[in-house]
Amino acid sequence: MSSCTFRPAVPGDEGLILSFIRALADYEKMSGQVVATPELLREWLFEKQKAEVIFALAEGREVGFALFFHNFSTFLGRAGVYLEDLFVLPEERGKGYGKALLKELALIAVERGCGRLEWACLDWNRPSIDFYTKRMYAVPMDEWTVYRLTGETLLEAAQPE
Repeated sequence: MSSCTFRPAVPGDEGLILSFIRALADYEKMSGQVVATPELLREWLFEKQKAEVIFALAEGREVGFALFFHNFSTFLGRAGVYLEDLFVLPEERGKGYGKALLKELALIAVERGCGRLEWACLDWNRPSIDFYTKRMYAVPMDEWTVYRLTGETLLEAAQPE
């Protein structure tokens, strides 16, 4: 790996962030689900500050990104960091940038006093699962299933009885 540095996203990076999101969606075969726009990213990342993005840079060029936010563990009694997305450009994979991004997120979590760093991974994504478990020593949460309400089901759930 050439020298890797990091920088937080700033207003004006919305297009770059969206390009990483679209590339990740392509990789995950979920391109049709991306409805984010630069305007939405500006609002939620920079105005409402509901999530953060860091970029991995190689020779001054963004080669990967991680989007994360804080969650909270009632059992630990403190916040954690939830990694929503991590993506390294295909031509830059295998050079250590993914590991560097995870290590940077772990450092952020430790510096902020967080109790854990968590993320989800698609069951079919064997290369990522192997990386997380064999190179980062992450532990899968086998006894947990993620549930989701979105779109119409979210709207229906929000309606009074």
